[in-house]
Amino acid sequence: MKKLNVAIIGQGRSGRNIHGAYFKSEKNVNYQVVAVVEWDPARRELALEEYPGCQVYEDYAELYQRDDIDLVVNSTYSNEHYAVTKDLLEHGKNVVVEKPFARNRYECDCLMKLAKENNVVLAVYQNSFFATFYEETKKLIEKGTIGTIEQINIRYSGFARRWDWQTSQVRMGGNLYNTGPHPVGLALGFLDFDPEYKVAFSKLAKTEFSSGDSDDYVKIILTAPGKPVVDLEINSDDAYTDYNLKLYGSRGTYKCTLTDYKMQYFVPEENEERPLVLDPLKDEEKMPVYCREELVKHEEEGKYVGGPFEKGSADFYQMVYEKITLDKPMSITPEHAAMIIEVIETVHAENRLQLKF
Repeated sequence: MKKLNVAIIGQGRSGRNIHGAYFKSEKNVNYQVVAVVEWDPARRELALEEYPGCQVYEDYAELYQRDDIDLVVNSTYSNEHYAVTKDLLEHGKNVVVEKPFARNRYECDCLMKLAKENNVVLAVYQNSFFATFYEETKKLIEKGTIGTIEQINIRYSGFARRWDWQTSQVRMGGNLYNTGPHPVGLALGFLDFDPEYKVAFSKLAKTEFSSGDSDDYVKIILTAPGKPVVDLEINSDDAYTDYNLKLYGSRGTYKCTLTDYKMQYFVPEENEERPLVLDPLKDEEKMPVYCREELVKHEEEGKYVGGPFEKGSADFYQMVYEKITLDKPMSITPEHAAMIIEVIETVHAENRLQLKF
């Protein structure tokens, strides 16, 4: 199989620790890193060691002097994603852009239009869609084990504070732009990316926890015709969240983290139907009793192997490889990522935070 030549812009937590880590892993058989762009001299020197045979640059515009680069990974600051991706597309480069795709739906549409006009591939790094916990949860819903799903809770919360650029509005930071593309994406995935979805409720807040002026508390409720209610939360001061997903079904409940799951449900055929009694319930001695019974229930639990950064990266880049080399349709498209940004844009519009820095 032909290996594609890759250039990575940025050697920060995403460029080096996520994308770079995948390209250096044994799972990568389709790509070789031939160029790294990084403004920090020390990181450029490190890149020469970590990606044997690559060339390093301080300015990504220097990539345009080369005609051997098949794919550019844009892992710049969030507020630079749009401008840098736009420039790369205009120069005829295939691009993987880190999340968030862009600041708003207009910018997303502009990038998708440019990619089509220049006949190049544009992909957004939404790796959580390929993680085992999400794929297996989707299968569970389709199988109907816990019945009709009435509500889905999504929690990407924790108990920690930050003081880096991801807490700054000027860098397009905050929990919603930074972490949000993952849970918002999964929420829309559970709604089958229904174009009639609605943001039924939203709240952003800046708590005492983090530095900067961006949000560290996010609450969103999404709805769509005939679909479950999705209750999404990203909270930096939640010390007791024990799940990432919880499904409330008509026959049971399921919850999971990225690595394990638990489920309790009943099978209707195993529980005799009880006729409605309108009179007060009484025991054999005619004393009032509470309406209760012991259902025949099933409990399951297990582990999930394949997280968003191991399996997710491998499957995502396999999808991109097949798109570039075989023109195979992508399962997670820029249009999907644009809908995610559409939700984020709506929530920010409904909850404007004061700009302090």
